Amino acid sequence: MAMDEALLQWAAARAHPTLRFYGWSEPAATFGYAQKYADVEKMTPLRPLVRRPTGGGLVPHDRDWTYSLVFPAGHYWHRLKAGESYQRVHRWISAALAELRVPTALAAQSQKEIPGQCFAGAEKDDVLWQGRKIAGAAQRRTGRGLLIQGSLQPPAGLRREDWEAAMREVGAKEFSVAWEEMKITGELASLAAELRANRYSQHHYNEKR
Repeated sequence: MAMDEALLQWAAARAHPTLRFYGWSEPAATFGYAQKYADVEKMTPLRPLVRRPTGGGLVPHDRDWTYSLVFPAGHYWHRLKAGESYQRVHRWISAALAELRVPTALAAQSQKEIPGQCFAGAEKDDVLWQGRKIAGAAQRRTGRGLLIQGSLQPPAGLRREDWEAAMREVGAKEFSVAWEEMKITGELASLAAELRANRYSQHHYNEKR
């Protein structure tokens, strides 16, 4: 969470979009910035519980694949309405899964959900596989850029490295992206470490409401 927020804060300075794939060293769960901790802690036994810098509901991270996208202010993704960027990123994921011969569809309308739980039911334009939601996302727009944080609950048999490669392939084909590996060093790494130490690892932040 700290690195994603650091990338958002640095988006304008970097001037280039960033796609970040990351995982979890232990089972955990994240929850939306505006959610109440007292409500969230009753929804899952997973710990730690970490407040995201984006909105949305509770997301378990015990078997999912997580990613983030950051676009600087002025980029056309940043200028999209929230619903448009939500649909666009899920079309990207759906196309990547199609490359791996996993047929999916975007939800045409919201399905019955359990309030506050991201993967119980589905919202419009979530990614569905065999009628079940397998990918959702949350967003945050600021004057510096757009942050999208997403989670994929992969169907059995998929390999993460294949999905990541398919995401890059579709990005190059559909959005003319020329990929370049990013090194997290210097002031960006320091900012992420500061956010982790002073915010995301602190009970007073995660339980502040």
